[in-house]
Amino acid sequence: MTVIIGCGNLLRSDDGAGPMLIRKLWELGVPPGVRLADGGTAGMDVAFQIGDAEELILVDVCETGAEPGTIYELPGEEVETPPLKDVNLHDFRWDNAIALGRWLLKSRFPKKVTVFLIEAENLSHGFGLSSTVEAAIERLANELLQRLGGIVSET
Repeated sequence: MTVIIGCGNLLRSDDGAGPMLIRKLWELGVPPGVRLADGGTAGMDVAFQIGDAEELILVDVCETGAEPGTIYELPGEEVETPPLKDVNLHDFRWDNAIALGRWLLKSRFPKKVTVFLIEAENLSHGFGLSSTVEAAIERLANELLQRLGGIVSET
């Protein structure tokens, strides 16, 4: 089974890209063997969503200074971060969840972890994505469906 988790805050404009991607995939149709989860902003929730996945895909936004809407694909092991000493739940992010999941699940941890990061244009308070990030979500949703054997949108 493949688990796709969208992370981010719907109340911070483009930061909601991960959860909005999950909604987009639901609209387009989820292929068999794929489970979707809205990871929101709670990294611990991400850790518990990993479950019995053979493949884990995480989606979030980033701010690197690149062109907004740029999509990066990274192996999970390149971005996983062990939880810091004395970390609290508010500071526990998806990169910590990957490390925790690897430690907790051991041999049951997904064989493949991929992280997709979408370059944000606007991270200010407010609901709704910039048109640039919305277009990136459309591209990424279609790419994921193509890879996972789903029906690709014509738009």
